[in-house]
Amino acid sequence: IEQTNSSESDGNIHKRQRLTRASTRLSQSSQDLKRAADHDESPPLTPTGNAPSSESELDISSPNASHDESQAKDQGSRDLDKDLSHRPKRRRCHETYNFNMKCPTPGCNSLGHLTGKHERHFAVSGCPLYHNLSADECKVKAISREKQEEEIKVQEETNSRHATRHQIPTSKQSKYKEQVAEMRKGRNSGLQKEQKEKHMAHRQTHGNTREPLLENITSDYDLELFRKAQARASEDLEKLRIQGQISEGSNMIKTILFGRYELDTWYHSPYPEEYARLGRLYICEFCLKYMKSQTILRRHMAKCVWKHPPGDEVYRKGSISVFEVDGKKNKIYCQNLCLLAKLFLDHKTLYYDVEPFLFYVMTEADNTGCHLVGYFSKEKNSFLNYNVSCILTMPQYMRQGFGKMLIDFSYLLSKVEEKVGSPERPLSDLGLISYRSYWKEVLLRYMYNFQGKEISIKEISQETAVNPVDIVSTLQSLQMLKYWKGKHLVLKRQDLIDEWKAKEIKRGNSNKTIDPSSLKWTPPKGT
Repeated sequence: IEQTNSSESDGNIHKRQRLTRASTRLSQSSQDLKRAADHDESPPLTPTGNAPSSESELDISSPNASHDESQAKDQGSRDLDKDLSHRPKRRRCHETYNFNMKCPTPGCNSLGHLTGKHERHFAVSGCPLYHNLSADECKVKAISREKQEEEIKVQEETNSRHATRHQIPTSKQSKYKEQVAEMRKGRNSGLQKEQKEKHMAHRQTHGNTREPLLENITSDYDLELFRKAQARASEDLEKLRIQGQISEGSNMIKTILFGRYELDTWYHSPYPEEYARLGRLYICEFCLKYMKSQTILRRHMAKCVWKHPPGDEVYRKGSISVFEVDGKKNKIYCQNLCLLAKLFLDHKTLYYDVEPFLFYVMTEADNTGCHLVGYFSKEKNSFLNYNVSCILTMPQYMRQGFGKMLIDFSYLLSKVEEKVGSPERPLSDLGLISYRSYWKEVLLRYMYNFQGKEISIKEISQETAVNPVDIVSTLQSLQMLKYWKGKHLVLKRQDLIDEWKAKEIKRGNSNKTIDPSSLKWTPPKGT
């Protein structure tokens, strides 16, 4: 009996030691599990991987457990160690989420990219099929573009090493310019009958799910420039997607209903999330209030008493009017105007802090009211004499001369203030094109009317209210400014002046000009 008791006691001691070791391992693993659970903000897991249904499932250190239970718990601790070692892999679903999405273009398998640099795409902007191309064609075009960019880079480095002041175009550049002019000669010849039928058939087959056929509409040179711009824009969007600034299905307004127009948006605007996630916004064209549905818009239009922007009408000629709106007095209207403008401007950052600015809103009137054409904003007190902070022409009024009217009106205000003005930088792409065209026209008109032999940039600036820096950059782009014997000389290029005059005569008496006599405005106090 003593031997039996002693053997049983030895066995119990052995069992307790084994149980103690198992309990220690399980308690350590439970602590690791709790720390991982706290870090992951999820309930602690049991050895089965599920959330515990009661506290008893977490009580793993009971000293009265049997040998079989200790073995089960020991096995459970090993399972837990395996589970914990593989826990980070649970996040892989977020990394692979985008690959489960598909391009919205019908029939597209999301393979390839318009830039030729990515294996997949998830938006129409990067879809080769939407642009009537294949993934292989996009890769070939990408290789060709890279070679051209390398050649241009090498050429620029060579020119910068051997550059002199205001260097005239090289023979290679002049030859290339002639080639471009030759390629562009037949771009306005129009489509032939067979080509028109092909374009119409493509349109009827695919509708808005494909880009219209662009071949033979313009010259091959201009078409290639357009393709490069598309690829560059698509690459910029892809970079933003990778950085996480935008994502597929993100809250971005795709279209807006504005008056009798339905406009596709170009950029993201920080409208409230409940409106942005709809993808389509309905905006009153008079008070600029934004709504969620056409029914709400229709009810609003029945009650809205606004037929023109708030503020003072400072200019009117024919159907064109300009209203001066104070951001402090009409804060809500100006904020809505900024949100609307951001849909079509890339560099705009002003949304809500509108009180230090004046807004000059151009409208075109008919029997229903004054319709928004465009606007520009201006600081009330600009330290650097900026006469424009932000400028926009609505898409439905672009390429009709209204942009130059807005620019001309801003310089007219500078003349009345007896100041020299300049737009605030950076300018958007379309803004830069418009301003360069305006400065060129102003300088050529001044040269045409100038009869003297000596000309001063300072005199040009005082008469036109254009900043001397902008005048010099425009003269350089026109190759009318030369450096000779230590002096800067302004050359009167008669060929450019004659070309500008011919365009003026062809344009005729257009009503897209600003008449200074129609301005009824005095500079605000403090400016």
